[in-house]
Amino acid sequence: MCPGSTPPSLLALREASPVTRERVPALSAWWVLIAGLIGLLCSMTLTVEKIDILADPGYVPSCNINPILSCGSVMVTPQASLLSFPNPLLGIAGFAVVVVAGVLAVAKVDLPQWFWIGLGAGVLVGTVFVHWLIFQSLYRIGALCPYCMVVWAVTITLLVVVASIVVRPSLQGSGAAVRVLFGWRWSIVTLWFTAVFLLIMVRFWDYWSTLL
Repeated sequence: MCPGSTPPSLLALREASPVTRERVPALSAWWVLIAGLIGLLCSMTLTVEKIDILADPGYVPSCNINPILSCGSVMVTPQASLLSFPNPLLGIAGFAVVVVAGVLAVAKVDLPQWFWIGLGAGVLVGTVFVHWLIFQSLYRIGALCPYCMVVWAVTITLLVVVASIVVRPSLQGSGAAVRVLFGWRWSIVTLWFTAVFLLIMVRFWDYWSTLL
């Protein structure tokens, strides 16, 4: 064997090993971090506003814009404390995990697939909860919380991005339906947001029409 040459056993091991590829694309990693930070900031702001309301029932939250866009009207309802404590505390805990995942992904730390699957499951639960809150805000409370709406938006987009991270490594071996959904994921999200926007416009049209 020549000096400096690679031993045959090591060479064979390298050839047998799969090529290492970046699991999380840079744009996806950055969005996980940015979405986590936005969600965390909104959740913390809502928690502070809730504390101020509890301390002073006459306090007017900074996000009270008009009779429809009014955080205060939403915060005092039972739906705002589904588990007997303010919902934003759930957001603080959940988005803190997302921020950590985003930091590690941006730093190119190779997190195991089970972590992303678990994060995806958590974001899916959060998305279901978000849509329950959308229904309650539109058809039970009759008011919208601007900070909450930002959380709705980042949660939905976060679900798509994390699902993409989970599916991407096995995309080639997936069925045609999965590949089509993956390719059209942002078009589907656009339709998703459009549907929510139209529901908001129709539900509160009596008020919006007075602004025209």
